[in-house]
Amino acid sequence: MKIAKQLLHDKRRPGIFAVSPDATVFQALQLMAEKDIGALLVMDNDQLVGIFSERDYARKVVLQGKTSASTPIRDIMTAKVVFARPDSSIDECMALMSERRIRHLPVLDNGNVVGVLSITDLVRAQIAEQQFVIEQLEHYIHG
Repeated sequence: MKIAKQLLHDKRRPGIFAVSPDATVFQALQLMAEKDIGALLVMDNDQLVGIFSERDYARKVVLQGKTSASTPIRDIMTAKVVFARPDSSIDECMALMSERRIRHLPVLDNGNVVGVLSITDLVRAQIAEQQFVIEQLEHYIHG
C-alpha cells in the first residue's frame, strides 16, 4: 500500500498553492479559480496557519453577509488544520478525511508542508491498487 509521500510524488498536478492570512477572500478565490482547486493553504511566511476551502467561503462569507473584497482570509480560514505525515498510509489518510469530513489534507514533515492530498488523489490511488490486485488474481487463476 502506498503512503502519502508516494502519492504526492505521483500527483498529476503537483504543487503547493497558498495565500497569506492578510489576502482577501476575493484574491484567494481568484487563485483557486486559476488553478482549478477547491482549497488553499494559508501560510504566514513558511508557517502553515490555516486552510481555506470552498466550504469556508460558502459558510463563513456568503451566509454571513460578508464581502469577498474586504474580508481577510484570517477571519474565515479553518485554523485547526488536520494533516497527515509523509509515512501515513492511504487508509489512514482516507479515515482521517472521512472522520473529519474534509476533502483536502496537507502533508507535513517536521512541521514543514510537503504537499496537499485531495480526496480525488486518494480515490485514484485506491482504484489503481484494487485494479492491480484484480489483475494479479486473474493472472494467478488463468496461469
